[in-house]
Amino acid sequence: MNEKLSIYKQRITEFWTGRSRMQKGIIAGSTLGIIALIILFTFLGTRTSYQPLYSNLTLQETGQIKETLDARGISSTISDNGTTILVPETQVDALKVELAAEGLPRSGSIDYSFFQEQMGFGMTDNEFSVMERAAMQTELAELIRNVNGVNQARVMITIPEDNVWANDPQEFATAAVVLDLAPGYQLEQGQVNALFHLVSKSVPNLPIDNIVISDQMFNDYVYENAEGSNTTLTAYEQQRSIQRDIERDLTRNLQQMLGTMVGRDKVLISVSTDIDFTQENRTEALVEPVDPENMEGLTVSLERIEEAYSGEGAVEGGVAGVGDEIPNFPGGVAQGPSEWERAEERINNEVNRINRDIVESPYKIRDLGIQVMVEPPEGMEELPQQQLDDIQQILGTIVRTSISGVYADELTEDDLNEKIVVASRPFDGKIELEPEPATVIPVWLYVVGGVLIAVILLLLFLLLRRRNQVTEEEEEFSIEEAIEEVPDLPDEETGISATKRKQLEKMAREKPEDFSKLLRTWLSED
Repeated sequence: MNEKLSIYKQRITEFWTGRSRMQKGIIAGSTLGIIALIILFTFLGTRTSYQPLYSNLTLQETGQIKETLDARGISSTISDNGTTILVPETQVDALKVELAAEGLPRSGSIDYSFFQEQMGFGMTDNEFSVMERAAMQTELAELIRNVNGVNQARVMITIPEDNVWANDPQEFATAAVVLDLAPGYQLEQGQVNALFHLVSKSVPNLPIDNIVISDQMFNDYVYENAEGSNTTLTAYEQQRSIQRDIERDLTRNLQQMLGTMVGRDKVLISVSTDIDFTQENRTEALVEPVDPENMEGLTVSLERIEEAYSGEGAVEGGVAGVGDEIPNFPGGVAQGPSEWERAEERINNEVNRINRDIVESPYKIRDLGIQVMVEPPEGMEELPQQQLDDIQQILGTIVRTSISGVYADELTEDDLNEKIVVASRPFDGKIELEPEPATVIPVWLYVVGGVLIAVILLLLFLLLRRRNQVTEEEEEFSIEEAIEEVPDLPDEETGISATKRKQLEKMAREKPEDFSKLLRTWLSED
C-alpha cells in the first residue's frame, strides 16, 4: 500500500515539476474555479425559500401561529407589519392542514363551537343571548371575509328583546358591518347586494333597510334592487349616489387612459360635477301641414259649383240697393238682355296631428371640472409643454362631450380651459410597498456560472491537447532511441535475413505507423 502511495506521489511530483509556469497557473485557476462553483451551487441548493403561510392576520393570530411554529422547531419570518407569516416553501401545504386541525389561527371571538365546549347547566338566559349574538357576529364576519377583496370584517348586531304584549308593534333587528378592503379594491354593486342578502338572511327579523355597510375609509355602500331603484336612500342620497357614480366612472376612464400614457402610479385625477336633477313631464299636441314648403295639407274631398246665365231680362229681384225708399232692398224686375256667372269650390284638407308625451331625463351634467396631477420622469421637474398641451386637449374633448348638449352649446374654448387644470410636479407622498421575498435565483448567478463552466471546459481542452502533444513527443523520442540502439542488419543479399530486411525496409517506407508499432512490440519484449 505504501509503495503504491509512493508511486502515485512520485508521478504527481514528476507531472507537476514537468509543467511550465503558465500550465501550473491554468491548473491552479481551474481547480479554484471548480471549488468556487461547487460552493456556489451548494449554497443555492441548501438555501431556504420562504412562502406566505397566512396573510392579513391580526397581531394576536400572528403571535399564536409564531409560538406554535417555534415550539415545533420550524423556522419562520414575519412581514407586512405583523400581518403575514412566512415558512419554508416545502412545508406550506402540510402546515396549513396541521394548523387547521388544531383550530389555528384563533381570532379570540366566540363562535358556535363555544357552545359545544361549554355545554352544561348554570348558564342564564341573558348569558346565552349574549354568547349567541357574539357567535352570530363571528360567523358572519368569517363568511364576509371569503368575499374577494375583503381582508377583514367586523359585524355588530342588535337584536330586540321579545315582547310579551301582542298589541305592541314588532321590533326588527339592526346590523352594522365594517369592511377592511384590500388596497385599491372597489366592490361591485353585485357584491354589495350579495352582502346585504347574506346579512339579512343570517339574522332573524332583519330587513335590508336596517343594514349599514361601510369600509375602512368610511365609504357607505347601499343596496339596489333589480329595477335599479334604491330602497334605502332618500331623494338627496339618491342624487348624491348618481353624482358619485358619474364622477367615479369618469375618474376610472381617465385613470386608465392617462395611466397608459405616463404610468399607472404617475397620475392623480379628481373629477367634480354639477348635475341638474330637474325632471320635466309635458304633453304636446302639434298640427303641421303635410307640405311645409307650400303650407298645404292633404286633399281629402273636393267640390266645385259653376253657374252661368244669358238671356232677356234680369234676374228676379233686380240689383240690390236701387229701391226708392228702402236702402239695399231689391229693385223691380228689369227688362233687356243680361248675363251672369257664379263659380264655387269647396276643398277639405287634412293636416298632421302629432301628440307627444315627453319625459325629460332625470339628470343632466350641467358643469364638469377635471384636475390632473402628473409626475414627470426622473431627472425632470415637469413634463414638456407639448405633452401637457396634448393632455389638455384630450380633457377638453371629454368635458365637451360629457356636458349635456343644452349647456355645452354655450361653451367657448376659454370656458373649457377654465374647467381643466393640468399640473406636473414630483410626488412626495407616494406609498412605497415592501418588495416580496425573492424566491428565484438572480440572473447574474447564471451568468457567472456559465462563464466559469466555459473557462473550465477551455482549460480542460487545453490540458488534454497539451497532454497528447507531450505523449506524441515522448513516443517519437523513444522510437528514435530504440532505432539507434538496434544494431545494423547484416548486409546479406541472399538468404532469409536479406528477405526480412527487405520486408522491413518496405514496411518502413510504405507503412511507417505499422513499422513503429512493430518496433515498440519488439522493444517491450526485450
